[in-house]
Amino acid sequence: MTSPESPYTAIYAVVNRIPPGRVCTYGRVAALAGLPGHARMVGYALHALLNGSEVPWWRVINRAGRISNVYAADEQRARLQAEGVEVSEEYLIDLDRFLWEGDASE
Repeated sequence: MTSPESPYTAIYAVVNRIPPGRVCTYGRVAALAGLPGHARMVGYALHALLNGSEVPWWRVINRAGRISNVYAADEQRARLQAEGVEVSEEYLIDLDRFLWEGDASE
């Protein structure tokens, strides 16, 4: 269990704000959580989620617009496609169309 001061708690709060049909990068999630430069920590936090978690981990991708989750790439693609995000066979997402930056345009 994480404490209220945990960086993972801040990361999960940001990921919970990503709207359906949009994606955000690991680095942007880290910055919005007050952890600039800690994109890798975002990956660790998402990997640490228990099965059945309601945190929409599948909405976080790498800065190149690619699904980089080696453990559940097909599941992540399916979940994103179910929300209307177009994902190529190479696991690429068009960031110009689907990127959420966490600003006032939410």
